[in-house]
Amino acid sequence: MSAKSVEVIPASGTEIFVPLNKLKKSPNNARKTPHSEAAIEAYAASIAAKGILQNLVVEPEMDGETATGFYFVTIGEGRRLAQLLRVKRKEIKKTEPIRCVVDTANDPHEISLDENVTRENMHPADQYEAFRKLAEERNLGAEEIAARFGVTPHVVRQRLRLGAVSPKLMQVYRDGNLTLEQLMAFAITDDHARQEGVYERLSYNRDASTIRRMLTETHVAATERRVRFVGIEAYTEAGGSILRDLFTEDRGGYLEDVALLDLLVTARLGREADALRAAEGWKWTEAHLDFPHAHGMRRTYPHPVELSADDQAALTAVQAEFDRLTEEHQTAEELPDEVDARFGELEADIERLEARRQAYDADDIARGGAFVILNHDGTLRIERGFIRPGDEKPQSEADQIDDGQVPDADIDEGGEVDHLDGQEDDGDDEDEGPSLSDLLVRDLTAHRTLGLRLNLSEQPEIAVLAVTHALSAQTFYVGADARVVGIQPVRIDLSSHADGIEDAPTGKEWADRHANWARQMPRDVADLWTFVVELDHDSRMALFAHCVALTVNAVKLPWERRPRAWRRPIVWRRPWTST
Repeated sequence: MSAKSVEVIPASGTEIFVPLNKLKKSPNNARKTPHSEAAIEAYAASIAAKGILQNLVVEPEMDGETATGFYFVTIGEGRRLAQLLRVKRKEIKKTEPIRCVVDTANDPHEISLDENVTRENMHPADQYEAFRKLAEERNLGAEEIAARFGVTPHVVRQRLRLGAVSPKLMQVYRDGNLTLEQLMAFAITDDHARQEGVYERLSYNRDASTIRRMLTETHVAATERRVRFVGIEAYTEAGGSILRDLFTEDRGGYLEDVALLDLLVTARLGREADALRAAEGWKWTEAHLDFPHAHGMRRTYPHPVELSADDQAALTAVQAEFDRLTEEHQTAEELPDEVDARFGELEADIERLEARRQAYDADDIARGGAFVILNHDGTLRIERGFIRPGDEKPQSEADQIDDGQVPDADIDEGGEVDHLDGQEDDGDDEDEGPSLSDLLVRDLTAHRTLGLRLNLSEQPEIAVLAVTHALSAQTFYVGADARVVGIQPVRIDLSSHADGIEDAPTGKEWADRHANWARQMPRDVADLWTFVVELDHDSRMALFAHCVALTVNAVKLPWERRPRAWRRPIVWRRPWTST
């Protein structure tokens, strides 16, 4: 009977090679939180490129007084796991010999703790410069460096990018007067003089976002509306350069050639304006970056028209197909790509055909024009129907009398307007009797006005008619002075106080509501009184509320002190909201 072989325990401090499958995690390891997958990946990449540079420290596993032949890894568990990952990838065998140092003299838990605590990581500045040295002296690319150190190529590019930072600022960072985040913000540009200039301008606010903003204040973000309108590709094809920030999600970078960008925007807006004029027949079209609110023109709106037989047939067919597809796929959780695309085409066709239910008068198109504007979201916006003062129709002699004013009148309880003397005004006939002095005329008309006030004060419904007429005349008819009562709305342009407010959901809802009322207004302001009188009560009050709402002003300006304007003693709610 042969004697059982006994495992010999190497002396403490001996360097030995142990098969990988004979190594185990030590129960005395001070690190309880497991290594991250990224850390194991980095170890594996480093070992694959350069081998294990630091020996594992192990102690033999004992079964009573007998060694089992296995070893516990006291120091180097991460490297052991990295080698197991390489086995899984079939890069090495599970019996790969691993160089280890046996330590049975020290407490295993203490030396494990010592390994993780009493060490200092390389300063980030040194690390970044070391990466740059590999790239410059050994001509290693970002992908190759990443593979050798277990990081992503993007991380390597970020670290190499710090080579763009001014040496002066790098020293400030080494001295502890800049954080790593602040240093990375400076790396957005290669211009050392600009970096140093911004550093000198920094006050107490030194956060990274402030540094980036100061370095790019003469540039345009790729998310800006002009860039979205023209497109990055068109800008770069025209020779424009882009500044990239590798350390943040820059969403496309910053465009450096602002003059080129503006040239491209102006050119495209001009082409769109020319195409609109050719397609729709307007007398003129103008391209603007922002809507010219001080245009001083009268605006006309389209009026409802019947669809042609062909358009109606096409709309019916498109709607039928849309309804059929909707019924077929109403239970589907996700539409097939081709069906989803077809829905988009059908919706566009329906919108195009429905738009033909509204049309401008041919005379308005022949005399009017349209503005082609760049929206705040980078899309095109077209505002049509503006008539320049010089293109207005000449007024007839009758129209010129009182400039379209409603004559001084008595107002009966039915809302009809009658002349005070009960006679129709025959115009400017020659005086048949002696003329009245100016003083007497003023005296008589003052009494006349007082009588009208007394009469109107006793008829609240007619007063609402008069106010609605006055507000509507000045809201929808530029330059019209057609009002029975001396009420003038005071309005402010909110777009001058809040960029992009017209594109907000509430801004679009308001524009649609205003356009809907404008389309219903009679073409001649002289017919406005009759229009207001013939509205039903609810519609009249809705028009009244719309015109009054235009005068609301709760804008707080820095130089104004109107504390009562910001108080709301009355809570306004829409009728359908809960209280």
